[in-house]
Amino acid sequence: MINKINFLFVTLFGIGKIKKIPGSFASLATALFLFFLFHILNISPNIILILVIIIFFISLYAVNIFIKNLTYKDPKEVVIDEFIGQSIPICLYEIAHNTKNETSETLMYYFIMFLLFRIFDIAKPFPANYYEKNFKNSFGVIMDDVCAGLYVVLILVLYMVFG
Repeated sequence: MINKINFLFVTLFGIGKIKKIPGSFASLATALFLFFLFHILNISPNIILILVIIIFFISLYAVNIFIKNLTYKDPKEVVIDEFIGQSIPICLYEIAHNTKNETSETLMYYFIMFLLFRIFDIAKPFPANYYEKNFKNSFGVIMDDVCAGLYVVLILVLYMVFG
């Protein structure tokens, strides 16, 4: 039972088992889920950010349990890291834009954040590639996606300052 719950958690309720591009599907599902939480249910971005931080810490343990007996320590079916990485720029965007925006503007930013996150997650610029290569555990699995999320935040901040 515990293993089944852990499997559902690290695969984001089975999204990680999708044959092709499970990471992209997980990132898209995350963006849609967060839009629902923020703009339909009107949940505070601060509460969601705290939940993402809690999920980050739970993931460090859960992913280690999942990959313990695997030879490849970053299997494609583990997509909770995409959830965490994609959540970072979206949560910080929502915190920065505390007022209600036009839905079309918000969707445009969500789409941009989704695309940028996928680009950085796939390209893995330093230090993301460092974590992936040097930490063959849950820390390495998760931190490369955290870096990708932070790169998206950096791009958006630069755009807002200089754009």
